[in-house]
Parts: sequence; structure tokens; C-alpha cells
Amino acid sequence: MTNPTVRMARHSARHPWRALIGWLLFVALCLGTGIALGSRPATTEDYRIGEAGRAEALAAEGGLQQKPLERVLIQAAPGTGPLDRAEAEAAARDIGARMRKLPEVLSVAEPVADAEHTALRLDVTMKGAEFEGKQHVDALLAQTAEVRAAHPRLLVEEVGGPSIGKGVDELRGEDLSRTEVIALPVTLITLLVVFGSVVMAVVPLLLALTAIVASVGLSMTASHVFPDAGVGTNVILLIGLAVGVDYTLFHLKREREERARAGGRLTTQAVVELAAATSGRAVVVSGLAVAVSSATLYLADDVIFSSIATGAVVVTLVAVLSSLTVLPALLALLGERAERRRARRKPVRGARRAGGRITAAVLRPVAAHPAATLAVSTLALLALALPVLNVNITEMSRETHSRAIPAMRTYDRLMAAYPELKAMHQVVVRADADRADEVAGALRALAERAAAEDPAIGGTPVLRTSADHRTTLLELAVPRSVNSPEARASLERLRTDLVPGALGALDGTEVAVTGEVARYADYPDHQKRKLPLIVGALLLVTFVMTVWAFRSVVLGLVGIVLNLLSAFASLGLLVLVFQNEWVEGILDFTSTGSIGSRVPLFLFVILFGLSMDYQVFVISRIREARLAGAPTRQAVLQGLSSSAGVVTSAAVVMVTVFASFAALHLIEMKQIGFSLAVAVLLDAFVIRVLVLPSLMLLLGEANWWPSRATRRPSEPERADTPPVSVG
Repeated sequence: MTNPTVRMARHSARHPWRALIGWLLFVALCLGTGIALGSRPATTEDYRIGEAGRAEALAAEGGLQQKPLERVLIQAAPGTGPLDRAEAEAAARDIGARMRKLPEVLSVAEPVADAEHTALRLDVTMKGAEFEGKQHVDALLAQTAEVRAAHPRLLVEEVGGPSIGKGVDELRGEDLSRTEVIALPVTLITLLVVFGSVVMAVVPLLLALTAIVASVGLSMTASHVFPDAGVGTNVILLIGLAVGVDYTLFHLKREREERARAGGRLTTQAVVELAAATSGRAVVVSGLAVAVSSATLYLADDVIFSSIATGAVVVTLVAVLSSLTVLPALLALLGERAERRRARRKPVRGARRAGGRITAAVLRPVAAHPAATLAVSTLALLALALPVLNVNITEMSRETHSRAIPAMRTYDRLMAAYPELKAMHQVVVRADADRADEVAGALRALAERAAAEDPAIGGTPVLRTSADHRTTLLELAVPRSVNSPEARASLERLRTDLVPGALGALDGTEVAVTGEVARYADYPDHQKRKLPLIVGALLLVTFVMTVWAFRSVVLGLVGIVLNLLSAFASLGLLVLVFQNEWVEGILDFTSTGSIGSRVPLFLFVILFGLSMDYQVFVISRIREARLAGAPTRQAVLQGLSSSAGVVTSAAVVMVTVFASFAALHLIEMKQIGFSLAVAVLLDAFVIRVLVLPSLMLLLGEANWWPSRATRRPSEPERADTPPVSVG
């Protein structure tokens, strides 16, 4: 009762108003500091990965880097007949004149007709870095809209990286609002069922929301060290609502147990301290496990994962802090009222007894036949994991964005009229300025050979040289989808055969290949190379945290095995669902035949962290019973029975939050939400209820090796020891 967790709870319980006001000031300070400093968004340079990134850096040094590009597409309006070329050209001149006057525009190209003469295209290059265009594209869209209104017989539309990026951000914002509408009420209803009290149900939700607000502010401050890739807020909402409610739930349930056990003989402050000494410690261990697991994403050496890691680490630690400081204060303030309401909750007590009977019924076959239960449940999970053998991991390209984004519908029409714009290869060469002609000649020869030998190459090659003549760039059009086998084969042929053949004899040059195909190929390859390092770090973190928490090497190894089993089963289900088309209608998506390159890594890291929540809470109750003198067999069954209700409630909350993300339009976020929801279901209802107790029953006293405190001699264990239910 003297550890820091209890001391913090004791101080908060004795000075509740001081703690509550302090927490609100902390939240306000975090948010205010974040707003004052502002967020530092990731720049174009932060996204450079692999050879493609190296080529982009070379091009940027010569002033040949990609600029934000918008394209205005002019076609005949539906139902108006063939395109009126004279009117289309007049509209193009009008757009060109308007765009050239805008301070955001760098240049406007001459109109280009498609091969069938059914469309006219105008390319508008914006000023600034490639990924900053969406911040300034509104002015261009406004001019396009005015021209469209002036020519009702024409379909005048604008699309490009900036307008698509803007559309994605807007859709993501709408989706997040929708998830809040779904997740918050369902979470509140779940908590009402658990506690039977509006006040006690609202407390976890409010604490989670205030933790999210504080974390948003802290993440804005942290973005000056780890730039924000635009996903930080998503992660904070996703993880914050789940762990924030769960940690408060763990604490509240234990406080109620201690209050019921005391039967009015202890003060509210004493009950709060008892809860902090037990569940409070479990929350700290769980939170640290989630934070440290999330921090392994920094090893990915990628700005997006760094942004994800920052959001997850910050919101988890803030959630832990709230459960140790302001929660005890609220419990002290609401203690007497909660006691009175608990006495009147007869229907809810009956529901809890029913839950206890269900737990006892589930544990009965586990207790009677642990080996058979372990074998069947493990084989079932392995069967779910089998589809992982056929996983196809790709970077989700622009083509996979939801067509709920208006710019994407324009994009489809643009690609149909100008297929040569689908993708390109860019060969970048840096050499001494006096060799510019030699390099240009070699690149022209390369273009001729590529056009003759590579069926994926089309269009007219473009050759550009920097002002200092040190950098030369060749663009080759690839009228194929960036993730298509033809485009990938073309990139491989270019890098391994055509480029070495044309430029290999030029000594003292730097050569690299980029372009859309290279970007979308190099990023998944980078993640695949980093995956073993990160998974290895995760396994080490899981092992060390479990050994530290329970002083048991055996339980550390058990934690690793169970987390791997849960993760691979979840990934297998993800592959089964999203690489096929059989549930497209149910989940409202169009299969890309692949899994997003970020999803497996995100799933492993977050699942490993969240799994520690249940593992720490369940094993803490088992270890607690063992230290109290119960034989290991009885301790396992008693610990499972006493923790089943809160684990189930926590799982329902997490699944609700994650499943709401499965309803998003963005395919990668949908995959993340689905995989995490499935992972939590498997972890809470299969791993922790069937696999873990079966394995611990079979291991017996070996569970606690090498700890002597829990491996002390005890009375013989009977095979018919019944599970103990705490209602």
C-alpha cells in the first residue's frame, strides 16, 4: 500500500476537487500548448523511401522534383452529343487565362486532345512542394467551377494530387464523425449494462474523451520532433477511446468489488486505495506495455509509422495518468452515491449472476479436459491463420480511393481518355555538368530501347535537364495501373536490365529510378524488410514486460506464443475477407486483391500492446489468488472467473470502437478496423478463455518458474476443483 500507484490514488481521493481541477487544467494546458505551437506536418522529403526516395532527392537537388499538378478535363456534358471542339477550346482558353492569374499557379500547359478527340486536357502546375498542393487547391477549384457554370454544354472538371488529397481528407473527417456517432452511444450502452448507473457509465467515457483531447494537444507539440503524417488524430481516437475506457473500467470494477467485500466497514478513500493497489498496478503495466509496443513502430524508419507511434504512445500514457489521478478523485466524490445505487440494482445483480453461470459453464470443460481444449482451440486458430500463406501486400494507390470522393470519379474519366497518364517511370541521373550531353544521349537510347522491348511503355518520352546541367531526368509513360503485374515487371526490367545497359558504362554518375510505379513498389518492400526487426522487438518487449510483471519466464514465453497465435489468426481472416470478393456487399468495399502494406505491421504492434491489457489483468487475478494460498489449478479457475466479466465488457467496448472504423470508406482504414476488431474478439473470447487457462492448467506449478513466491508448496490439487464465480 506504499507503492507510487497507491500514493497517487490516496492523494487524489483525499483531495478530490484539487485532483479534478488539476486534471482539467492539465487537459487545457496540453491542448492550449498544442494550438499555440501548431502542428508540423510531414513534408515531401519525409516520405522518401528506398531507391525511389533517393531518385527524388537527386531530382530535387537539380530543381526537377515533382510539383503539385492539377488537370482540367473538358468533355461533352451527358446528353449533349459529341464534344463541340470550338466551345471546348474556348473554355480551355478561359481556364488557362484564369489560372495564370492565380498566385498559387506556377505554369499552365497548352491544351491536349485525347486520341479519340472526345476530350481536352489542360495541365496546371502549382507552386510549392508536391504534398503541400492540397492546402492551396481551393482557388483553382473555384475557377474551374466558374468556367463549368459558364459552359453548361460542357463537363468541365478538375482532378490531380492536390484535389484528390483534399477529397480524401474531407472524407476521412466525415468518416471519423460517423465513427463517433456509432462508437460513443454503443460504448455508453455497454457501460450502462455493466454498472447499471448513468453516472458510473459516463465517467469512463468522459475520462477517455478528455484524455483524447489532451493527447491531441500533446501530439501537436510532439509533431515538431516527429512530423505529423495526417494520421495522428485517427490513431489517437482509435486507441484512446479503447484503452481509455478499458483502463477506467478495470479500475471501476475492482473498486466495486472491494466496496462490496468491505460491506460498509471501510471508508470510500480506503476502498479507492485497495483498488489502486490491485487494478491500478495492472493498468500501469498494461499501459506501459501498449506504449512500449507502439514505440517499436519508430523502428520502421517511416514518417507515417512514426506519426502512428507518437499518437498511440501519447494517448496511452495520458489514459494511464487519468486512471491514476482524476479517476480516484471521481470515485471518492461519487462513492457514497454509487454505494446507494448498488444496493438498489437487483436486476443488474441477477444479470451478473447469469454472467457468472456462463463463465462457469465455459470453464467447466476447460477444467475437465484442458489438453483437448488446448488442442482444439489452437488448431482452430491455426486454421484461421492459413490464408496468411497467400497474403498479397501492396501499397494502396490512388486508384483504390473511394469513389465517394468526387475527384476520384473525375480521375476515372481522365484515365479512360488519357491512359498514358496512369503512371510513369522517372530515371534520374546526376553527373558532372560537362557530361550533360553524354548523359542525355544515353537516356535517349534508353528510351528507344524501352519503347521497343517493353510492352508496358507508351506515350512520348520526356527528357529534362537541370539549370546547372548536373541532373538529367527521363520520363517514360506507363499506361498501366501502378500495382499491376505489367507495371511491376516493367519497373524490374528497367532497374535490372535497361538502366544498367544504357548507363552502366558512365563512370562517376549517380542513377536511380522513381515514379508512381517505383513509389508503390518500394514502400511495401521497405515495410517487409523492417517487419522482422519490429516483430522481433515486439516479442522481446512482450517477454520482458510479462517477466517484469509476474516474475515468470514461463509466462513470458506463453505471452509471446499466444500473441503470435492471435495476430496470425486475425491476419488470416483479414486476407480471407479483403483479398476476395465474397463479403464486398456486406462491408461495402471493392476488393483490391491485396492487403495494405501498413496494415500487417500496424495490426501486430497494436494487437501485441492491447493483448497485454487482458493478459496482465487476467494473470494478475490468477497470481493474486495463488499468493493468497490457493493451489495453481484453483487459482487459474478463480482468476478467470473473477476477471471474465470485466474482460468481456472491455472487449465489447474495444470491438465497438474498432468495428466502427471498419465502416470507413478508405480501404486501408477499413482493413485496420476489421482486423483489430477480429483480433480483440479472438483474444478475449478464445485466447484468454480457452487457450490461456488450458495451457496454465497443464503447466501447473511450472507457470511461476523461477519465482519462489508463487511456487511455494500447497495442498494437492483435485481434478474436480470447480471454477469459482464471483457473480
